[in-house]
Amino acid sequence: MKITYLGHASLSIETKDKTLLVDPFITGNELAKNIDIDKLQADYILITHAHQDHILDVEAIAKRTGAKIISNFEIVTYFGEKGIEGHPMNHGGKWHFDFGTIHYTNAIHSSSFPDGSYGGQPGGFVFETNHHRLYIAGDTALSYDMKLIPQVIGELDLAILPIGDNFTMGIDEAIKASAFLNCNKILGYHYDTFGYIKIDHKKAIEKFSKAKKELYLLPIGDNLKL
Repeated sequence: MKITYLGHASLSIETKDKTLLVDPFITGNELAKNIDIDKLQADYILITHAHQDHILDVEAIAKRTGAKIISNFEIVTYFGEKGIEGHPMNHGGKWHFDFGTIHYTNAIHSSSFPDGSYGGQPGGFVFETNHHRLYIAGDTALSYDMKLIPQVIGELDLAILPIGDNFTMGIDEAIKASAFLNCNKILGYHYDTFGYIKIDHKKAIEKFSKAKKELYLLPIGDNLKL
């Protein structure tokens, strides 16, 4: 499995047979100007919530690639009205897809479309294949519910956590989240894009290391292999 960081909270996850995009916000991110959305491949697009900095490029990519959306009922309905096929989920549910299993998890945040309409409740995902299990937290505060993930779903190979603070968890809370998740490998995301969420990379890595955790902060376009 290869995970490529596309900036902000956007990811490309490549399995043996399928490619999943997560929260594609690329054309509106100056830091990701070297990523060409017309070259991105996608069989599925996972959307954690409806804020513009998570859905901006969904329609363009889905209509070009034929990707199917996986998200909550409200988001799938919204894009369904634009002619894009989707699979609706809700918290606590799971579904076995042709690439693996997706569990839809809790997230503490808000969710509305750019026009202000209701975007359903925000969420995160645990993505399971026969060989790997990773948690994509979405935009969220620290939550005690995270303790349930390894207990109910199983041991994680990687947790992808927001670390930019202000709108989500910050670095200290993400360290606590990694302890709740019983996961020592963390990919940080949702940082640096805006002034409110800029972080000190060196200090963040040092703090995680002191807690005996490994924090990956990938340059945009770089990847991590599981």
